[in-house]
Amino acid sequence: MKAVGVRKGLAIEQQDSLENTELEVPEATGHDLLVNVKAASVNPVDTKVRSGKKDDGELAVLGWDASGVVEATGEKVEMFQPGDEVYYAGDVTRPGSNSEYQLVDERIAAKKPSTLTHTESAALPLTTLTAAEGLFDRLGITSSNAEGKAILIISGAGGVGSMAIPMAKRAGMKVIATASRDETSEWCRQRGADHVINHKRPLQPQLEAEGYDAVPYIFCLSDTEEHWHNLVECIAPQGQICSIVETEGPLPLSDLQHKSATFVWEFMFTRSMYHTSDMINQHHILQQTAELIDHHKLETSLTTTLYGLDAEKLREAHKQLESGSMIGKLVVDFEE
Repeated sequence: MKAVGVRKGLAIEQQDSLENTELEVPEATGHDLLVNVKAASVNPVDTKVRSGKKDDGELAVLGWDASGVVEATGEKVEMFQPGDEVYYAGDVTRPGSNSEYQLVDERIAAKKPSTLTHTESAALPLTTLTAAEGLFDRLGITSSNAEGKAILIISGAGGVGSMAIPMAKRAGMKVIATASRDETSEWCRQRGADHVINHKRPLQPQLEAEGYDAVPYIFCLSDTEEHWHNLVECIAPQGQICSIVETEGPLPLSDLQHKSATFVWEFMFTRSMYHTSDMINQHHILQQTAELIDHHKLETSLTTTLYGLDAEKLREAHKQLESGSMIGKLVVDFEE
């Protein structure tokens, strides 16, 4: 089967930073689905894993967002059968979706939205799961405890922010998103943000100008270290902060002590990496998302499409992500 992989960490401008290859089609066993991948999204995790790849001679296939058709199933599979159209974010410890065929555990996959194409569907899984887990699992937001309350979403125009904004709105929250350009600010408003402020400037004065002294919830989707002072300053006493962006050094958590504030991480791959007892929750999240989309209560965040399962196209996708100018999600359609 065709695949695109990486052997060693290189700048994306280098020709061999990603390479075309041929691999054996894997066999589905246990809870695995063998999926014929039709489209795959590219996320920051792809660029981070690529640039950090050890020069050990081993080829790694990237890609952790996909939509495709089930080709075969393992003997323990109960929820799917060959021919089903599915979407999923996969498992960072296993070969990725930049290939013709991929194995994925059925407990982290779901049938794709019937009203969307594979390309539109592939834009959703990783960011949908990250947004839902961050808001509802890590921050504990429910429609009963958060209705009418404010949440600050830092970097609202990215992939995760594009899903977190409408999810928080559906929970009845007042959403304050951050952006720094006219086009990203407008995107946040289109996704449902009540207010948009500029994360290139101190956030507290801007919050006050919108009528908020502090906010009970913050979802940080960009450079935790850079925004740490803003997080500490803007969180309300006994408030909760969730971040998805790793840091190079330790965070001064004692800064939050006087406010008795909570800080928690969200890492979408935790459940699949550790085979947690609740890993099937990802199936449920994606299943519910598909239903919301099919009932026109949620929209895909796809904004950019490239075509072809090819190293050149995926290098172009990585370049666009690393430029820092992406709005929404970029998907590579493998069916030219």
